[in-house]
Amino acid sequence: MDKQWVKIAKVVDIDSATPYLAELNGRAIALYRTHNVVYATDDTCSHAEASLCDGEYFEYTVTCPRHGGQFDIRTGVAVKMPAVSPIAVFPTLVEDGNVYLSPNDM
Repeated sequence: MDKQWVKIAKVVDIDSATPYLAELNGRAIALYRTHNVVYATDDTCSHAEASLCDGEYFEYTVTCPRHGGQFDIRTGVAVKMPAVSPIAVFPTLVEDGNVYLSPNDM
């Protein structure tokens, strides 16, 4: 079965300090752009259920705005307490300045 890709954002809308909130099939997704690569994770912190899009990120680490837990945006692994459980990450496709996610990966 071929993978279906759905456009969810434009690369230019994603800056290098604040996550970009997107949605696919009713699921909130946080997008990040660092070193010209776009990463996608669940928007919800696994510790406090806060929106990661309300936090900040630097390089490959996003910080939850509620309690300061941090996650690696490449792997979803919690890298700073109080967060201990990972968040979901999703493959992205970037073509012609647009960002795509696949519903098959949700």
